[in-house]
Amino acid sequence: MPMSTTPISAPSAPGHDAGTAHASRPAEASFPWYQVFRRPQIVQSLEAVQDFIAVSLCMGLFCVMALQLKSIFSSLLSQPQFHAITADILFILILVELFRLLIIYLQEQRVSIGVSVEIAIVSVLREVIVNGVLETAWQQMIAVCLFLATAALLMVVRVWLPPTFEGVDPESQVSARMRRDLPRE
Repeated sequence: MPMSTTPISAPSAPGHDAGTAHASRPAEASFPWYQVFRRPQIVQSLEAVQDFIAVSLCMGLFCVMALQLKSIFSSLLSQPQFHAITADILFILILVELFRLLIIYLQEQRVSIGVSVEIAIVSVLREVIVNGVLETAWQQMIAVCLFLATAALLMVVRVWLPPTFEGVDPESQVSARMRRDLPRE
């Protein structure tokens, strides 16, 4: 037997007619029990915490980039090792891309697939450059080539695909439904 979500009204007190008993009841008794949790407020609180975490990550990445730049410039003043400096520069570029990914997330509340794939490509190329192409086993090079080809294909396909739900914003539809279902205060 399906459960009903309609509220169960309390019996009216003797001597009162049903209209006055309903008007004098508190507002809490006129909606289903599960709406007591105030989902929109909980979701807003969780989104605020998530944004705080993303901002903290941005500040941490910025500090790591500053420390890495300091390390690069100090190594340039001593005996420069160009292989290590190249690896550090590529590492900073990866951090910049991660920073950009977090900024896009904070602005648009979504994770950009394109930036994520770019970060993966730069990370793989950094490892190949740091380890050296000639010192890398041929099986690993084939795996790297297949990965890069797949990432490039993903980037191309992403550009050709139309936006999902064009003209339809599923988040606004859910929000409108939740506002409609909430009790009036």
